[in-house]
Amino acid sequence: MQTIQQLRSGELRGSKILKLSCELTEFPKEIFELKETLEILDLSNNHLSSLPNNFSDFKKLKIAFFSDNDFVSFPEVLAKCPSLTMIGFKSNKINHIPENAFPVDLQWLILTNNCITEIPKSIGKAHKLQKVAFAGNQIKALPVEMANCKNLELLRIAANQLTEFPQWLLSLPRLSWLAYAGNPFSKTEYIKDELPLIEWKDLTLKEILGQGASGVISKATWQTSLTQKEIAVKVFKGEVTSDGFPEEEMNACIAAGNHNHLVTVIGKLKNHPDQKMGLVLELIPPSFKNLAGPPSFDTCTRDTFKEATQFSSEIILKISQSIADAAKHLHSKGIMHGDLYAHNTLFDDKANTIFGDFGAATLYDLNDKNAAYLEKLDVRAFGCLMEDLLNQNFETTNSLKDSLIELKDSCMKEEILKRPSFEIICNYFLQRR
Repeated sequence: MQTIQQLRSGELRGSKILKLSCELTEFPKEIFELKETLEILDLSNNHLSSLPNNFSDFKKLKIAFFSDNDFVSFPEVLAKCPSLTMIGFKSNKINHIPENAFPVDLQWLILTNNCITEIPKSIGKAHKLQKVAFAGNQIKALPVEMANCKNLELLRIAANQLTEFPQWLLSLPRLSWLAYAGNPFSKTEYIKDELPLIEWKDLTLKEILGQGASGVISKATWQTSLTQKEIAVKVFKGEVTSDGFPEEEMNACIAAGNHNHLVTVIGKLKNHPDQKMGLVLELIPPSFKNLAGPPSFDTCTRDTFKEATQFSSEIILKISQSIADAAKHLHSKGIMHGDLYAHNTLFDDKANTIFGDFGAATLYDLNDKNAAYLEKLDVRAFGCLMEDLLNQNFETTNSLKDSLIELKDSCMKEEILKRPSFEIICNYFLQRR
């Protein structure tokens, strides 16, 4: 994070990246001194409500973040920025987006947690759009013109006011990660589970194991009258995330039940001091690590791997089989995961695999006319995951590798119903082992 003093002194001259969070109420004119070099601008956590009319002077600007500010209207000047591909206005007060306000080369749009009721039809002109986060607004319908966004891969429309499922979504050839829970059309009964309630006072929290958009996972000791057990606790933040409502995540996690390749849920938290929701989970052994890192600005929708990461064809087979088996289990219960990624997968040195993170999950009726389509959105995401792993495979061509590539390609077919089901995918793996 830089300071306004550094900017005014000229110390930041020539910078490509600028991050300022210092209670700004107006756009600092000094930033224009960087107009020839600036590529990433992050003015999140301020009190800005407008941008200057000459903002498009930033000819090289690729990424602009204005999260946690006071914007009421989406600044249409952004459409004039020639290089802008990523825009973030999470947690503002936006209730209006003018027509033609989006740059034509836009790839990544974040408008989570605003007051938006309507998306302009002109979004259909953004043909390069890959990733869109609209969760936590008041949107009643998506414009059918969005069907022109053929490159759209990730869409978050959970926690809105949509009254019906946008059928045209199922015509998008690349859509892979969809979340729409928490809308009037998708209301589901909360799961009548038999999970035990676990008192907060019986838990002693230790170090944080992980932190995501929806909550914090900590290691803890659970003390009962008879035993003491090391477990993990996920405490939900209780606010809308980029994926949707935390209670929808908890509902899906409970509905999933137990499976060899899913994190086991032990119980639900009771009497948290701040009345927050939470789950008590089996502690995953420390030998497990993340299969990949989340997407970067450059990869947009695809996971990232540490340099020199390599996976043999046999390892890819074992990991893929485990994830496919977990996904088959989920869809047998009417759960679309919506975030099927390597970065949501843990594995150990023997390629034992645990899949998790239900933040984007959506419950659906197995008798719904769209049920087969919803499964095959997750199938394409699975194909992307396989492709990411295969990109870390440097073996010469062999029959197993060729077979994995063939399966990956079938999972990523543009026509949704021509993709295999997870049952077919699992049968394929059984034949290979």
